[in-house]
Amino acid sequence: MNLTTRQLQAFEALHQHLSFTRAAQQCCLSQPAFSALIQGLEQGLGAQLFERSTRHVVLTRAGQDFLPHAQRLLAGIDQALQSLQGAAQLRASRVTVALLPSLAAHWLPAVLAEFAQTHPRIQVQVRDALNTPCLESVQQGLADWALCTALARHPDLHAQAVAEESYYLVCARDHALAQMQAPIAAGTLLGLPFVQLAAHTSVRASVDQWQAQVYGKPALQTCMEVEQLATVMGMVRAGLGVSLVPALSLAYFQDPGIAIRRLEGLAPQRTIYWVRHRHQGLGPAAQAFYESAQHSLQAWLQGQADPFTRA
Repeated sequence: MNLTTRQLQAFEALHQHLSFTRAAQQCCLSQPAFSALIQGLEQGLGAQLFERSTRHVVLTRAGQDFLPHAQRLLAGIDQALQSLQGAAQLRASRVTVALLPSLAAHWLPAVLAEFAQTHPRIQVQVRDALNTPCLESVQQGLADWALCTALARHPDLHAQAVAEESYYLVCARDHALAQMQAPIAAGTLLGLPFVQLAAHTSVRASVDQWQAQVYGKPALQTCMEVEQLATVMGMVRAGLGVSLVPALSLAYFQDPGIAIRRLEGLAPQRTIYWVRHRHQGLGPAAQAFYESAQHSLQAWLQGQADPFTRA
């Protein structure tokens, strides 16, 4: 048979009160409706659970045998409901975001500080990672949304373009290109040693696409390939090579020993996307933080679009 929670609750109430009237009141049922629940339970089990008389109600032997099973079932249902409610409350008070390290380091802190003032009970967890881990975090449900370049296509992910960012040349302050005030022509870069990020990064992917478009082939001479922008900055500052980096990463290169220059004509471009799971809606906390972040991101990106060009 298919036991129902109402039948189990009715059985437990009648066991406690040994009175159909009081048990029915506890279950907020009329006495005929309550009696029908008990009768349906007994018929389903094929056993009489209570002995009834005009003076008393008592458990039968079958009822005594069934009692611990009913109590365990009710306890399990209650525990499951509490667990689900706890998880829902946690989702309502916590949001996890995944985003590129450049955004996590230079845009996110001010957004978090402002959001904490208006939503002090919402906890924001941050996963700063490269592009692929950001996408995987959303796909696997580890993050509510992400800000990344969304190069990969996946049926479970929905990506919305936020902005295009241009790349800039960075070189040592005493490099010959640092003395040029006009934008740097693409042909000038040929033959120079380049410090590049690893091929699996979104920063490098845009540079490689640009090379193919401008030169018709990979033409930049890579002298060193590293994993972190901080390493690129150190190598460039030491004069070991030059590099092309996106606007959102230029904060890493604000150093007296480094010059930042525009490129002439078409420069490498990279698109930043909001990425969400296509089949999972945002919870209240994630939606609140998404709306707050969305308002500030566009203004911040516009501020980065015309970066530092120091002599």
